[in-house]
Amino acid sequence: MKALRSFIDGIKPKFEKGGKYHFLHSTFDAFETFLYVPDTVTTKGAHVRDAIDLKRTMSVVVMALVPALLFGMWNVGFQHFLSIGTQVSFWEVFWFGFFKVLPIVVVSYVVGLGIEFVAAQIRGHEVNEGFLVTGMLIPLVMPADVPLWMVTLATAFAVIIGKEVFGGTGMNVFNPALLARAFVFFAYPSYISGDKIWIAGLNKGEGIVDGFSGATPLAKAAAGERFSSMQVWDMFAGFIPGSIGETSTIAILLGAALLIITGVGSWRIMVSVVAGGLCTGLLFNAVGANAYMQLPAYCHLIMGGFAFGAVFMATDPVSAAQTNTAKWIYGFLIGVLAVIIRVVGGFPEGMMLAILFMNAFAPLIDYCVVQSHISRRLKRAAAAQKAA
Repeated sequence: MKALRSFIDGIKPKFEKGGKYHFLHSTFDAFETFLYVPDTVTTKGAHVRDAIDLKRTMSVVVMALVPALLFGMWNVGFQHFLSIGTQVSFWEVFWFGFFKVLPIVVVSYVVGLGIEFVAAQIRGHEVNEGFLVTGMLIPLVMPADVPLWMVTLATAFAVIIGKEVFGGTGMNVFNPALLARAFVFFAYPSYISGDKIWIAGLNKGEGIVDGFSGATPLAKAAAGERFSSMQVWDMFAGFIPGSIGETSTIAILLGAALLIITGVGSWRIMVSVVAGGLCTGLLFNAVGANAYMQLPAYCHLIMGGFAFGAVFMATDPVSAAQTNTAKWIYGFLIGVLAVIIRVVGGFPEGMMLAILFMNAFAPLIDYCVVQSHISRRLKRAAAAQKAA
């Protein structure tokens, strides 16, 4: 490591102002800070010392996503071999899914980071670490059989339209990973709203066995199907078709625990999203106008992208509400809207639309909360002055 540090220090002057390759300073700085903690310090103004920075925050989120990623890889292989009626070993299942998911992850990072590097070079800014998380989230919210060219377009759309036009990391209004999914959902609905697309592609000569539909629980619930206790367990554990990282609530809860313990993710938003979904589900249970409304409220929490969205999407520190009171309101409304869009709106996956909708209103909620605090304190001060 000392040799690498010496090598980097030796070539660093060439990439600084006045150096031969100064125009590549942003790119060099990105690689250096990826390998080592940056040695830059503030020289004027306020000095804030903290053990956490953007790189460490993003690293914690990526680590929290690992359980969902690993289980997703295994489940991709599991659903494939289940669909063709073949029993193989655990590692054969995992490696099949690994080689199906890995290209999606690689394309997401190559395209997204490539655009970020170009944007940083044009602006002369540093390359931020924000895409380290977005680049992992995008594959996890995609079907296993999504074409790579579609991932390329969705990632480019998310980075350019969702981030760079607003000024880059920390300035975006909407969650970029959800914009990528929304792009695929509305531009190519047949690739993300059907049945067999949730199952990794079949090899030549293989066919789906009788009795295997490939439909997700959301599609079955919309069709009025009732779930047995075993099916509910499968949904909770993740042994179901679905997006790569969204099927296992257990794996998602492991990630949630890490985010809460480290203070990176907001537990207020997570809890309020669950509360909003449960309350709305119970309200529909009371109405019971159709089979979908009669679906047990807790089932909404373990179907589709509800749990994944509550833990990793709704808690995005940039696009979410900032004040504590606003986080409760913001999260609760996401849970409410997600279930309403599913049951009444006709869209099988309401979580994506609910979060994007509330991203737009998060600043307004924060503004109203802050103004209410100011108004209450002014009234208190006026009453105290009057009493004096």
